[in-house]
Amino acid sequence: MKNALRNIAFALLLASCSNDDAELISYNNPEITLDIPLGFPDLNSAFYTNVPTTYGVALGEKLFNETKLSIDNSIACSSCHMQGNAFADHNTKGIGVENRIGLRNPPPVQNMAFMKAYNWDGNMSRLEDQVLVPIITHEEMDSSILEVIGKLEADGSYMELFNKAFNGEGITADGIYNSIAQFEYTLISANSKYDRVNQGKGEIFTDVEAQGYATFQNKCISCHSTELFTDQSYRNIGFPVNPDNEEAGRARVTGQLEDYMRFRVPSLRNIEYTAPYGSFGQFETLRDVLDYLSDGVLDADNLDPILKDNDNRIALTEQEKDNLISFMNTLSDEAFVGN
Repeated sequence: MKNALRNIAFALLLASCSNDDAELISYNNPEITLDIPLGFPDLNSAFYTNVPTTYGVALGEKLFNETKLSIDNSIACSSCHMQGNAFADHNTKGIGVENRIGLRNPPPVQNMAFMKAYNWDGNMSRLEDQVLVPIITHEEMDSSILEVIGKLEADGSYMELFNKAFNGEGITADGIYNSIAQFEYTLISANSKYDRVNQGKGEIFTDVEAQGYATFQNKCISCHSTELFTDQSYRNIGFPVNPDNEEAGRARVTGQLEDYMRFRVPSLRNIEYTAPYGSFGQFETLRDVLDYLSDGVLDADNLDPILKDNDNRIALTEQEKDNLISFMNTLSDEAFVGN
């Protein structure tokens, strides 16, 4: 009897030790040091609570390309955010499951770590919160986070990656949000001809590019300032209005009439690759955009003063348009888009 009790006690001790060992498992997952470009704005404050790590970024990239995030396993984040388009779309509006048409043109995913807010109307201030939106939106992936977790748990390739990325926590909603955001934080574009010229790395602008830069500084930089080439403000610049009655621009977020049809000023980095242009792809080419601005935009009570005070237009000669396009093409980061 004593031997039996002794054996039971020994077995319990072994089990206890085994459990302790399991709890002590730790994962080596070093943080990734981002190469912050010279002159870029401050990082979004959320970045510091979700700093990219080796396995977090690897998991996020895998999930970014994972069609299981959609209800019918047909589309991934990368379906509308394609690297060759600077992680933007070539369609006028996003196309989701069953070819459902979204409200707006998917914006490029670049330099997200430096943005104050996300989406055309700035409805998200944290990139981690943005990740859920396409998953649950009817016109996009039309799924749920619980359904996505179930699919990933059934896929044997994910559990180890989640554990490595988030210290053994397994597959969780936060792990999905945080890892995709970590991957997107690493998508930094700052290796264009403009950057190399600006940093004195042995390149110079052509005469046409230099003239375009001068025109840009005179007529465009009020909105497209900073090294991101956006001041991240919200403006109504009189573009053709989206016929979808769900659209109201920034007013969808604030509920303020003064924000009606105001949209976040887009970055001009990699603009060569991100056509069509405008919140719902109103313009096929950069020339179309410049022609429209020069010919005269739609009037509105809250039209931006830069236009309102100049007869609702930004006057440009044909040569200035050519020069501007040549300069904007120097903002192309070929390595970033994989060319």
